[in-house]
Formats: sequence, structure tokens, C-alpha cells
Amino acid sequence: MARDQLLAGEFGAAARLSPKALRLYAEQGLLPPARVDPATGYRYYSPDQLPRARLVARLRRLGLPLARIAVLADLTPQDRALELRGWLHAQRSLLDDRAAVVEAAQGSSADSGLADAVAMRDVPAVKVLGRRHRIDSTALPEFTRVAEQDIRAQLRTSGLAADGRRFVFFEDLITADSDGYVEVAVACEGSVEPVGDLHVRLVPAHTAVYLPVPPGHEDLPLILRVYDAVEAWTDARPGVVCTGHPYEIYPGTGSRFDVAYPVTVH
Repeated sequence: MARDQLLAGEFGAAARLSPKALRLYAEQGLLPPARVDPATGYRYYSPDQLPRARLVARLRRLGLPLARIAVLADLTPQDRALELRGWLHAQRSLLDDRAAVVEAAQGSSADSGLADAVAMRDVPAVKVLGRRHRIDSTALPEFTRVAEQDIRAQLRTSGLAADGRRFVFFEDLITADSDGYVEVAVACEGSVEPVGDLHVRLVPAHTAVYLPVPPGHEDLPLILRVYDAVEAWTDARPGVVCTGHPYEIYPGTGSRFDVAYPVTVH
């Protein structure tokens, strides 16, 4: 055997890759052996493959999926550095979001004051023009902005008033790394034709438990405490049961917006 080739065990030791990892990377086409002996099945690697193997090992330590590593490994060092800086920025943002959730989950001595402001009201049925998409929390601000803009433009095109209150309905819990369905809708009256992905529906009359969001609580992490306060208020009253998805309504009751939950009262 020419010493310009290394057995899999020797190559793995030099690259600090386990036999299991080497087999996996070979099967995925990420790091195929230079030669496989047809008689013995032994796998041989070229020393020239060591830089790529070590790069793959480093990228794997970052928790990147193999498909992403395959793309990064084929880039120039400059392009790979740009991609990794972008990935790192996204990871830092994700960590900040998670830290915000952890902080909100700790509660606050002021949370009892939030619960004291929770109230109940009857909400009449209202027709809305809306847009519903599956998104995560990072996409929420832009989705809300564009959807509201498109909805109000369509109302004006239909000759209707476009100044109705805005609703944001959350059908699922959304986070930076977990998506779900969100609907942005605007209250309207009169005949309007849905276009594209816009739809018309009737939000049925219901009783809602709601909390006007106090200043400074509109964004993460404190907005989570607003939702928690409404849920805690409802949970503390055995005859009050949540029966629908939470929503935000703009403008709120003396606030930028209210957080509300449809409920039944027994």
C-alpha cells in the first residue's frame, strides 16, 4: 500500500473523527474515501482530505446539520466566513429571544398589578378582511405590517372605510424557533371581494377576558407577562373557561392594544 493513502482508522485518528462519524460522512457523500478495496472492503483516505475532514469536524461541533455542512465545506474560506458570521448572528438573536422567555417566566412582583387590571366584556360579531400565514415570531412584525397595509388598501379599492380596528389572532404558540398560524385582520362593513390570499370571515360574538397592555409591556419579554396575567386571572376563576385563540386588538382600551381571550362563563 502506498503511504499516500491512510486506512480509515489512521485517517480518523489524524482528523479526530470516530469510525462511526467517518462511516456516516462517507454514506452522506460529505467525506467519501479516496479508495475502497474491492476484496476487503477497507476504506482508504488521502492525506489531502485531512483539511476537509477537520473542517467538517469543527462545523459539526457547532451543531450544524450535515446538509448545511456540505454546502459550507465547498465554499471558499471567505464565503464560508460570511455564511458563518450570518449564522452566528442568527444564533445570538435566538439566544436573546430564549433569554427573554426565561426572564418572563420568572414572574415579577408587579405581575399582581397586571392581574388587577384584567376585565371581562361582551364583544359583538364583526366582519373582518384578513390574511393567515404560518410564521415564527421573528417574521411577525413584518408580516403584520405588510398584511395590514394590503388589507386596508383592498378595503379602499372596494370603496369601503379602511380605518377599522386591527386584530392579530394567534392560533398557535409562536417563538423564534417554533412557527404557527397567525391571522391579521381588519374590521370592516360593506361588501368586499377577497383577492389573493386575503379572506373575509365573521368573528362571532363572544365574551372576552382582556387586559389593556401598559406602556413598556408591548414587546418581549414583558408582553409575555401580559398574556400570563390574563391566563392566571382566568385560571383563578373556576366558572371562566377559555374557548378560543388569544388575540390582540388595536387600538386598545386606553392603550396601544389589548390582549384578549374568548371565554365562556358558567
